[in-house]
Amino acid sequence: MTQKNQTLGEFIIENQSNFKYSSGELSRLINSIRLAGKVVNYEVNKAGLVDIIGAAGDTNIQGEDQQKLDVYANEKFIQAMKNRNIVCGIASEEEDDFITINSQDEQHQNKYVVLIDPLDGSSNIDVNVSVGTIFSVYRRVTPIGTPVQLEDFLQPGNRQVAAGYIIYGTSTMLVYTTGHGVNGFTLNPATGSYYLSHPEMKFPETGRIYSVNEGNYTHFPLGVKKYIKYCQEEGGDRPYTSRYIGSLVSDIHRNMIKGGIYMYPKSSKLADGKLRLLYECNPMAFIIEQAGGKASNGFGRIMDMNPTELHQRVPFFGGSKKMVEKAEEFMELHS
Repeated sequence: MTQKNQTLGEFIIENQSNFKYSSGELSRLINSIRLAGKVVNYEVNKAGLVDIIGAAGDTNIQGEDQQKLDVYANEKFIQAMKNRNIVCGIASEEEDDFITINSQDEQHQNKYVVLIDPLDGSSNIDVNVSVGTIFSVYRRVTPIGTPVQLEDFLQPGNRQVAAGYIIYGTSTMLVYTTGHGVNGFTLNPATGSYYLSHPEMKFPETGRIYSVNEGNYTHFPLGVKKYIKYCQEEGGDRPYTSRYIGSLVSDIHRNMIKGGIYMYPKSSKLADGKLRLLYECNPMAFIIEQAGGKASNGFGRIMDMNPTELHQRVPFFGGSKKMVEKAEEFMELHS
């Protein structure tokens, strides 16, 4: 029985029977992410006081400028999972290639791979806007006892065994699912523990918020333009309210609580969209669906897409079910 205010550790132990195939590794993996999140949270909260904001001077594999906190968060999450000997491989948005991790007996006995966006929305760091971490967990498909391979990471989202995000905002929250609903835990800075604050989170079936970067309006496909105009028109419960933070974690988190749709479509500037399928779209889609919402590329289910490369980009529509379905109608009508 889910009880509000129980700790994350207590919740994991109580619900371990829900973790398919697990004999404790998945629980330890969630715990390692929890601990790394606390370390990164500490640095995010003091970022304005120390020399950790601003660009690091490098670009990542995406060709984007890396922020100092990007690099720091990437190191901390990889280190936390390596040290606890619980995964056989890690892929990060900040790394060119996946990382193979040997288990202590050098026989590659671990079952899980993790894909992670260590600091989503990092361009907002310097202006003190909420940022987050997104993670996705899969059971490896290559034989246990052999080094991890690319195919272990290029799995469709419908094979995820867990996914979640940590949002570093006015309070720090860890929200995750293992395929049995979505639960949110808030960090109590006084005790250093996460407590269940948002049990069984659900998207309202519809909402009144649409989240999209309207500065790119002229570059959007016609279907997206028509849907945005629909959101702005009088009629029924419309016009909707436009709310766009520019941090995927923050926009999805708000819309899950209040009801709404988030969109990052393809455009004439970004032919494949901007968001990464493996690090952002699949984990968020798993959470959205487990919370009763819908996640789409505009024409079909995100989690049924077969990845072809580690840093693949795709269009993304996610949020309240009826709003996403309406957006898909406009996409289909004007395709």
